Amino acid sequence: MNMELSRRGFLKAAGVGVAGTTLGAFGFSELEAAQAAAVRPFKLTNTMETRNTCPYCSVACGIIMYSKGDLRKGETAEIVHIEGDADHPTNRGTLCPKGAALKDFVKAETRLKYPMIRKPGSDRFERVSWDQALDRIARLLKDDRDANFIATNQAGVPVNRWTTVGFLAASATTNETAWLTYKVVRSTGIVAFDNQARV
Repeated sequence: MNMELSRRGFLKAAGVGVAGTTLGAFGFSELEAAQAAAVRPFKLTNTMETRNTCPYCSVACGIIMYSKGDLRKGETAEIVHIEGDADHPTNRGTLCPKGAALKDFVKAETRLKYPMIRKPGSDRFERVSWDQALDRIARLLKDDRDANFIATNQAGVPVNRWTTVGFLAASATTNETAWLTYKVVRSTGIVAFDNQARV
């Protein structure tokens, strides 16, 4: 088939083709929206929605975690998708690159899931129970406070200071949790108290 095409006709046809492709790529195509609307509900079918806070920085963005498996039926829940919470006032559904990769953080094989301790002289960490870990932390804190607590200064004025221990609080918490943490830490006399948001 022999077809004559002028340079002007070729440029017109090419221009129309490029314009149509560009409009489709920018999302003006009905097909793209229809496909997204059809596929999206199936991805999260039969999942449980849980709202939480991103654990990374001090911004405390809201996230929604979707998990499969009903705990009420004795099934193990497994997180299958994490996205930003559009109703959260801090991030309005957006997440930074670290927050967008939270599912990999949750499923990482190197993630710690239980307390571990490295005994003096050992070259490896050993798994311990939560009761052992909390008892050890409490015992070490109590011993240090008893040995180093300063009740009064040189003039006899009560100061109630514990200067040999510091406390670093997390910033991805509620106001109530932050208030309670502050009160507990200050009531023990700890002076060196800081927050992840400033570090």
